[in-house]
Amino acid sequence: MTAPVDPRDSSAAFYALVPAAGSGARMGGEKPKQYLPLAGRPLIWHGLRALCGVARISRVFVVLSPHDADWVAHDWSTFGTKLMPLFCGGATRADSVLNGLRATADQVRAEDWMLVHDAARPCLTSAQVDSLIDTVCRDSPGDGGILALPVADTLKRADEHAAIATIAATVPRSGLWQAQTPQMFRHGDLLRALASGKDAQAIEAITDEASAMEMLGFRPCLVKSDPGNLKVTYPSDQRLAEWILQQRGEMT
Repeated sequence: MTAPVDPRDSSAAFYALVPAAGSGARMGGEKPKQYLPLAGRPLIWHGLRALCGVARISRVFVVLSPHDADWVAHDWSTFGTKLMPLFCGGATRADSVLNGLRATADQVRAEDWMLVHDAARPCLTSAQVDSLIDTVCRDSPGDGGILALPVADTLKRADEHAAIATIAATVPRSGLWQAQTPQMFRHGDLLRALASGKDAQAIEAITDEASAMEMLGFRPCLVKSDPGNLKVTYPSDQRLAEWILQQRGEMT
């Protein structure tokens, strides 16, 4: 088991890991979501550009399915050797991240930082990544942190037993935040957290990297982001993401 990391370490390097082994079934297409066209490029390309554009990040690892046949069909030369594909994806996101952490253990030290980012968040900016790095290293070097957004809308809990969706309760939104990515943790700590959560009950509770860390007692900090860092889940999200990139002048 990896030993806990000394939070006082200030010489740690920065890396990014993007799990991209999923099929994106909710988009309703045959092609995996990360390869759908967006602003003239594959959807995943835009998030990779933001991560590779951060000077402090030494390398960006992309975790792909072992059977991925789409990656080689696209041009990634813009990113040079900073981008490295890893064909070791698993059945779930947590599996893919864990496999990626294990595959990079010979290149990344336990005390180094790993920023895990959704392949389906194409509107990430390098400025948001810099803000996450700066805040975590200053305020939470022992626990890590995530980009997130305070919940603005009124939340309703549905009655799971009703024939149609009906409101069972209104959930107070005070203190609630919507998790985004990247989520930034020490490589050794995150590897230990995901590896220790492999039993059935724990896997159900691990919906992101932060939840795995929380199960080990870590308290990641919340770094305020903005709604533009949206996750493309449905076709309407794809259109909105393209509009955001267009407004930023990032159409290719």
